[in-house]
Amino acid sequence: MSGELPIIDPTAKIGKDVTIGPWTVIGPEVDIGDGCKISSHVVVKSHTRIGKNNQIFQFSSVGEDPSDKKYHGEVSWLEIGDNNIIREGVTLHRGTESGGGITRIGSDNLFMPYTHVAHDCIIGNHVIFSNNAAVSGHVIVEDWAILSGYAGVYQFLTIGAHSFVGGLTHINMDVPAYVIVKGTPPVPKGINITGLERRGFSKDSIRAIRQAYKIIYRQGLKIDAALQELESLANDHQEVRLLIKSIETSQKGIIR
Repeated sequence: MSGELPIIDPTAKIGKDVTIGPWTVIGPEVDIGDGCKISSHVVVKSHTRIGKNNQIFQFSSVGEDPSDKKYHGEVSWLEIGDNNIIREGVTLHRGTESGGGITRIGSDNLFMPYTHVAHDCIIGNHVIFSNNAAVSGHVIVEDWAILSGYAGVYQFLTIGAHSFVGGLTHINMDVPAYVIVKGTPPVPKGINITGLERRGFSKDSIRAIRQAYKIIYRQGLKIDAALQELESLANDHQEVRLLIKSIETSQKGIIR
């Protein structure tokens, strides 16, 4: 550990080969894993578990009290996995009692400057938050999803795996897996083909997912009828099952 004038609470646990910059504050009940690099002027407020090899840049606020009027000082947590990049001015809040008392962030994510994760959210792995993207409380963002700049997500919604939310888009219903959504009000614009190609999906799998999209969005079917057709398609293409699940488990309804 190096740097001058960091303030570290005696209850904090600091792993091996951790660097902490000057004027950074590490509060009580904080656990920082091996190999993390924390820049100057960072606040890790309290009750936060950070995994290995994370980078946290200057002026970020990690593990702060939740911005929720129902929060009255009860113990709650923020958990962060490994290999995340948390850029300048990012704010990550702990959970609340009504939301299970924890905010969870997975591994290998990129949080660009001034992004925000509110209380009780669950963020998966390999997720990208572009500049100023923000999610309200109790939001789930699944693996490989991308939120473009200034995107905003209402409370209690789910952003499906491999989906793409365009810049300045305000999400007010669930985004199914694989789907691109843009605009305000948000409109589905197709399948995130570029992302799937980069992740090694075969041409045959992408073709099946595109066909599934057309069944949902282009044939004028009600959701139940569309799901029946998707089940038949999924028998030959397992990738479609992820899309089916994201629709069947939606609590708020999907953007359609």
